Amino acid sequence: MLFTWKQTLAAELAGRIRDRYGIEHRPVAEVPPRRALGDLAFPAPLHLARELRRPPRQIAEELAGSWELPAGVRALRVEGAGYLNFSFARSAFAAGLLAAPPIAPTAPAGAPKIVVEHTNINPNKAAHVGHLRNAVLGDLLGRSLRALGHPVEIQNYIDDTGVQLADVVVGFLDLEPTSLAEIRALPEPFDYHCWDLYARVGRWYEEDPARLERRRETLHALEAGTGERAQAARLIARRIVGRHLGTMARLGIGYDLLTRESDILGLHFFDHAFQQLRERGAVRLEADGKNAGCWVMPLADVAEFAGLEDPDKVIVRSDGTITYVGKDIAYQLWKFGLLGKEFAYRYWMEQGVWETAAEGAENPPAFGHAGRVINVIDARQSYLQRIVRAGLEALGHPEAAANSVHFAYEMVSLSAATARQLGQAVGEEEGRSVEMSGRKGIGVKADDLLDRLVEKAREQVAQRHRDLPRPELQRLAEQIAAAALRFFMAKATTSRVIVFDLDEALAFEGETGPYLQYSLVRGRNIQRKLAAAGLPAELDPAAAAALPEELWSDDLWELVHLAAGATEAVEKAASTLELSLVARHALELAQRFHALYHHHPVLHEEDPALRAVRQTAFQTAMRALGGLCELLGIEEPERM
Repeated sequence: MLFTWKQTLAAELAGRIRDRYGIEHRPVAEVPPRRALGDLAFPAPLHLARELRRPPRQIAEELAGSWELPAGVRALRVEGAGYLNFSFARSAFAAGLLAAPPIAPTAPAGAPKIVVEHTNINPNKAAHVGHLRNAVLGDLLGRSLRALGHPVEIQNYIDDTGVQLADVVVGFLDLEPTSLAEIRALPEPFDYHCWDLYARVGRWYEEDPARLERRRETLHALEAGTGERAQAARLIARRIVGRHLGTMARLGIGYDLLTRESDILGLHFFDHAFQQLRERGAVRLEADGKNAGCWVMPLADVAEFAGLEDPDKVIVRSDGTITYVGKDIAYQLWKFGLLGKEFAYRYWMEQGVWETAAEGAENPPAFGHAGRVINVIDARQSYLQRIVRAGLEALGHPEAAANSVHFAYEMVSLSAATARQLGQAVGEEEGRSVEMSGRKGIGVKADDLLDRLVEKAREQVAQRHRDLPRPELQRLAEQIAAAALRFFMAKATTSRVIVFDLDEALAFEGETGPYLQYSLVRGRNIQRKLAAAGLPAELDPAAAAALPEELWSDDLWELVHLAAGATEAVEKAASTLELSLVARHALELAQRFHALYHHHPVLHEEDPALRAVRQTAFQTAMRALGGLCELLGIEEPERM
């Protein structure tokens, strides 16, 4: 709501400046440092002073004069050197918050679709802890954009023709020969078995580098899509992707579409894109040097790659296999509807998600054709994402290149204490954190971490509620564990490497997901107690609007003001891709609520009007906190 008022008052002020001075100016609102100065401040007169050659306070007084204030604004004052400061009618403002969604849509009507691609785990082994940050950030971004009114499509790219899957195929067919029927019959957790096998294949290559020829043969088979190796790859990938989806479902993370790399190749998407690159002279065949026989994209003349020691990027290797970036250029073209080719689609009933196919269902949803594409990929892939954008530029699509966004983030490590709790051998030389390596089989599986979080949460809840039925205890533990993990992954800025610690994440006090849940439960308990006393559990907007203005204390009004800023926090987070702003705003709301909870009792206040003011303040805060927690994927439990 604060976001809407900023826009409304800014538009009115811009009109007054235009009418009075003939100047086009875009006023920007600020929040005054003290609430006594008002609720919104516009420094526009200070910016106009130089152009008009007049004192800014005089300009402010002229603009404020005879301004017929809109309903809901109770005062306009000139403050300081020339600020225009607005104060809201507090009861009416709070009533407006109760009547509006906690996170209000801000996207214009007809806004173009935004495709968010995230998770993208290689289907060769179990998901690990590092994958969870990608999935949590991508899911939070998608939820935030949707809440703001943008059409959003969530895609998960399945690299089922890459080196990592090829190595697991080599493991099954060459290292420990296994038939397709035996692979199909292996018990769950299948992805755990592949985790160990993948590490053994790496050591097997090291013992005899000549064995790498098996990898090359397998890669060719996967790209061709024929033969026993391709069949094994499809079976392995299918089983592992199913496991990955189950892992993410434990955190409330889902997808609209699984896009398979094998379909990009099988439907000749890359061939089509490669032909366009050749026709525009964007790639060339190298005759000599280290890239002899490779098709490369020359980038030495592109400004952002100038000065690199080796700016040219291989698109097709000399053995005919296609690099990741080559396939990704084709995929990116398809996302924008610029490729000129389309997938077929089928619905994976068991997993409840659409996936690409060579032949598929009739009348599937309309996928792709985005106006903006946001790829959630860790910061180590920044160079490759820049090349994808350069490929779009080279193909004559500068607008798509400008709307190709890399949402980069730093990696996750584990605290030494957490690594030990999860069975990792940690020496004293490891310091405070432990890094992981999937190739070496060093790391913690995502499901193992979630299981341990659930176990510890269950222990904490059982100590507080000894008579809780077992199913309810388990459900509470799962909700708390998911909140702990999701908030920990979201609260840090994306430029920071985070060190995940089990005990810190699960704390019921401090900067944690369980603390937010505790706040929601406490807020809900106010309503339950009011209802039990025969009083309205919730106030409707009309009742809130009629409350006497003089009963609002400044600290309760600050809480309402903070709740009103939830939409703006989400808008800023989504536009800057600094999603920690959502987590920080939720945390500040919870902290402010707890600070006021005991100072302003609701149930035991005898004055019904004052009780209603306090109830309104807490109700608006809890609605905003609930809306932010929904974006964060944090469920409100029945008790804590």
